[in-house]
Amino acid sequence: MYRYENGRRYHAFRDGQYWGPNDSQNNNHEAIVHHLCILTLDDKLYLAPIENPKRILDVGTGTGIWAIDVADQNPQAEVLATDLSPIQATFMPPNLQFEIDDCCSTWVYPENHFDFIHLRGLFGSIADWPTLYEQCYKHLEPGGYIEQLEVSVTNYAADDDTPVPEVLKVWSDNADEVSKRSGKTWSIAETMPTLIREAGFVDVVEKTYKWPIGPWSSDPKLKELGRWNLLNWEEGMEGWIMACYTRVLGWKYQEVQDWLKVIRKALRDRRAHVYHEVYVLASSISQTFADDDRRVVYARKPTD
Repeated sequence: MYRYENGRRYHAFRDGQYWGPNDSQNNNHEAIVHHLCILTLDDKLYLAPIENPKRILDVGTGTGIWAIDVADQNPQAEVLATDLSPIQATFMPPNLQFEIDDCCSTWVYPENHFDFIHLRGLFGSIADWPTLYEQCYKHLEPGGYIEQLEVSVTNYAADDDTPVPEVLKVWSDNADEVSKRSGKTWSIAETMPTLIREAGFVDVVEKTYKWPIGPWSSDPKLKELGRWNLLNWEEGMEGWIMACYTRVLGWKYQEVQDWLKVIRKALRDRRAHVYHEVYVLASSISQTFADDDRRVVYARKPTD
């Protein structure tokens, strides 16, 4: 059922398809990420202007925390959540069903079935994004919505006086190298708007959110996001890179641990004002947003 490697546990079904561990340490980390996302979206689970959804699909659900919340919030909807790992909660809302499935395989759901498909945090795990979006399009009913939230692996400096530490630049470069060697992009955050449009979706809206690393911002909300994002890095980064660096880049276990010590030191440097961006894509929204520091992407399947 599971694969154990370098002190972490991974999925065994479709072994190696996804880089992240599925042990208790990672599952606790998923709760941190979920809180970050909710805080980012002002206590919303999604931004697509969908009302009273009937059938919702959560692709790559992980522990199922988003699916549980959305099922509670929409008791009239049938919610299906899929993942490679059988790590979801056993106590769940009656309108929620978990399935172990590979979203990169041919979908067996009826066509035009769902009215909302949600994806989050799938960077580095999909080899053929156009095909995945085509499947989403095929299985959404006309007028249905797709929404995706992804984190950029590029780190930025908030001002010219505090450049990005060199080790955090190398961190991003390493992610690009993993992408090249594995054939699975870690930069889907930047390319998903174009790919979703090419799949046929309309009314695509994009919005970008900043996640500071650490509480250096004077803005109260960004400061809070920074605190949680620093915890996100501290708790999550070993899981982000252990399999990728050892399986793809050929690093040894101890090399990874030594590198993580260097990264932790850079993250804790209060002089560095560093952030990365989070992209939410949802298709079909008619309203406009005034905050240029945020970018949402979501899209609608046309009705004709």
